[in-house]
Amino acid sequence: MSTTGILRLTRWALLAGGMSLAASPSLADELREALVMAYNTNPTIQAARAQQRATDEGVQIARAPGLPSLSGTATYTEFTSRSGSNYSALSSARTLDTGATLSYPLYSGGGIKNSVRAAETRVVAGRSDLRAVESGIFTQTVTVYMDVILAQEVVKLNKANVQRLEVNLQATKDRFEIGDLTRTDVAQSESRLALARGQVRSAEANLIAARERYIQIVGKAPENLAPPPPLAGLPSNVDEAVDFALDHNPDLLAARERAKAAGFDVRVASAGRMPRVSAFANAGYTDFLGTRGGVVPSTIQSGTATTAGVRATIPLFQGGLPAAQRRAAQARQDAALEQQVGVERSVISAVRSAYAQWQAAQSLIASTQTAVDAATLSLEGVRAENTVGNRTIIEILNAENELLNAQVQHETATRNAYVAGFNLLAAMGRAEARDLGLDGGLLYDPAANYERVSGRIWDWSNDPEPKADATRTVDTKAQDGSVGGQ
Repeated sequence: MSTTGILRLTRWALLAGGMSLAASPSLADELREALVMAYNTNPTIQAARAQQRATDEGVQIARAPGLPSLSGTATYTEFTSRSGSNYSALSSARTLDTGATLSYPLYSGGGIKNSVRAAETRVVAGRSDLRAVESGIFTQTVTVYMDVILAQEVVKLNKANVQRLEVNLQATKDRFEIGDLTRTDVAQSESRLALARGQVRSAEANLIAARERYIQIVGKAPENLAPPPPLAGLPSNVDEAVDFALDHNPDLLAARERAKAAGFDVRVASAGRMPRVSAFANAGYTDFLGTRGGVVPSTIQSGTATTAGVRATIPLFQGGLPAAQRRAAQARQDAALEQQVGVERSVISAVRSAYAQWQAAQSLIASTQTAVDAATLSLEGVRAENTVGNRTIIEILNAENELLNAQVQHETATRNAYVAGFNLLAAMGRAEARDLGLDGGLLYDPAANYERVSGRIWDWSNDPEPKADATRTVDTKAQDGSVGGQ
């Protein structure tokens, strides 16, 4: 394995230490496996790779006008009538003319050279775009992975709450039977239980939606998702994050390359008013098919001719076309430069926002855990005080509801912190396949296709018919809201 490959495979340890790949990548039970499967089968990534392969061909398309060209012609002519000055004793009744022309451009004002440079620069920009697509899919994968885990926990918490309320209702009815509580207490318990059962249905619907979204992104149903590994490689401060993003964010790198390509386009347009010089050679063969000269047997019935030379084309006036093309190219370059600044602004904003969200979510985890601990203690105290008549049933119900809300908020904060952390890494340009070192098969190398098609000048050099490489999910069964052990 090359040094570059080894570095790619070890970078994941810097990003998410301790994550191990199971023996079979077919079951996306761990986050790493989900990322590998999305990387290999997601249609958005597959489409982006195909688009990059099309961009690769732009270099050969730009280079082709600077290469020799060879063409042949064949013309068969039948004279259907002849009279007057068009007819002589040597004229023929039919002819066959064949010829070949070879031309080679010697000078094109720099147009071809700069077209190739622009195309090569757009290939580099396209590779950054592909990295951005990968990063976006990985971010979506992490998001749906955490969404499923969160939705499952919320369902479990709500079902546990229903079980507590069912016990409370039965206890309340028992105490009502002996005259210790009133019908109002029973009605309050029944009301809370009915609402809790409705919350379970809503939580299950959210779980179904999360699982279906997971199938859409990853390509298979989630099965026993394990807790994700801790994220590593996060910045110590926001300035560090921004500085890294300005050098590594793929969207920004692509915008910079497009601005460079637009500069080459200006030079291409400028070449429209420059002279063009080409060399040419022609070879021709004419056969009168035995019809020339009538009955004169000595008449030559065929012949050949060859010519060679150099042709110079000097544009003198084109109605202002070259100047207009140059001005248009300059305007597009100006737009590309402005777009580069716009992307830079967007990247800075995204990094700073993601950092703030990550920090806030981290703080919220601690505060919601404190709230859970306090709500648990409060519920125990209210129940104990109720047994001696110092607390009412409604106070127990309120304490149980506060505990449920605190638990849900804590699980939500945990999910938000992880997603925000990964979003921050993605905005910085550190959440791509080359950073994660995904080894569920060979990494897709866009340079390999570029090298494959580079220099292919045979006009009949075709690729196989296109077919979809992404996996379909039509056979995946509809998801339900059940959770393990429930």
